[in-house]
Amino acid sequence: MTSGYAPVNGLRIYYEIHGPEDSRQVPLLLLHGGGSTIDTSFGEMLPLLAARRQVIAFEQQGHGRTADIPGRPFTFAQSAADAVALLRYLKIATADLFAYSNGGHIALQIALDHPEAVRKLIIESAMSDRQGTDPAFWESFQGAKLEEMPAELRAAYLATAPRPEDLPAFFAKSVQRMVDFRGWTAAEISSIAAPTLVVIGDHDIVRPEHAVALFRLLPDARLAILPGTDHMTVVKRSAWLLPMIDEFLDTPMPQGPGRAPEEPPKLPR
Repeated sequence: MTSGYAPVNGLRIYYEIHGPEDSRQVPLLLLHGGGSTIDTSFGEMLPLLAARRQVIAFEQQGHGRTADIPGRPFTFAQSAADAVALLRYLKIATADLFAYSNGGHIALQIALDHPEAVRKLIIESAMSDRQGTDPAFWESFQGAKLEEMPAELRAAYLATAPRPEDLPAFFAKSVQRMVDFRGWTAAEISSIAAPTLVVIGDHDIVRPEHAVALFRLLPDARLAILPGTDHMTVVKRSAWLLPMIDEFLDTPMPQGPGRAPEEPPKLPR
């Protein structure tokens, strides 16, 4: 594993590169969940994925080892721009994306704003609009208190943040990002051409009905609903997820009108 800090969009984004470089495969970019770190979202899956392919993980603005920018809110559009800027900094033209929870919202934004940067998408426990979950979920952000932050995420922030004393501001920004969430139209989702694997748990925050609707809207999609699994345990289902992800990513890109034969990725000059 190698790690570093990338100077992009006013941030020093912390990133890690795991696994073997292989010119026959595009790298896999991991997008962690809101309020999370690389480890809390992908601690179990990352070493398993990196045994087969090159994996790039990073921590978003204000998350983990990436320091915040005071006064700049957390938004999915900005995080998408930051992720693409990181790929450009690393001279990666195209990547597969594996995105959990809020990371999935960032991945959808990347696929819409920068389709050239995306080969395939894995969207885990994310929704495309506010109808994707129960109204009580959105109501919970009204008056949310720091004491309600999941203990695992709080401990990870305090252990990794350059300024642990920023925890209250970090929590407030994380809550506001969800308060402001509106999602995307059906037409926007239907315009995403990248083959997509949609994954949720059967007891997830995301409704199964919404995952099915998302699966139907995407032009080239697969759907997996994991039994006995909620929003926090879906990231720990590595024994189920790994073979599905490997098979999905290893399947050649579909051919057809408007699609060129798949070739090894070319780095921007």
